[in-house]
Amino acid sequence: MRAPSRTHKRAKHLRGDMSLPEVLLWARLRHRQPGIPPCRRQHPVGPYVLDFYFSEAKLCIEVDGYSHGTADRPERDVRRDAWLRTQGVKVMRYPASVVLKDPGGVAASILDAVRDGWDPDAP
Repeated sequence: MRAPSRTHKRAKHLRGDMSLPEVLLWARLRHRQPGIPPCRRQHPVGPYVLDFYFSEAKLCIEVDGYSHGTADRPERDVRRDAWLRTQGVKVMRYPASVVLKDPGGVAASILDAVRDGWDPDAP
């Protein structure tokens, strides 16, 4: 899943320009924990930059701000998630408002999912 160089450049820029919910979540995901693969932030995969990515688990975490519900963003997110699934990457999405209210709880649910081998198709 090599990303084009412009996607790498965009990812590098986004690492320096993270939103407050992303910063709060990163502060909780960045530290290595036993049984948890390392997490990357603003990671390029193909033509996309993923907010957070656990490469060993092939799990993407997206923090969706207000713009994800406007204009053509919902359709773009559906196409993006479908493309990521074709690459074997699972996607978990959290509204930015939820992350702002409880970043520790969101981080805990993510780490639990990674630890338990998150399965999006499980009932």
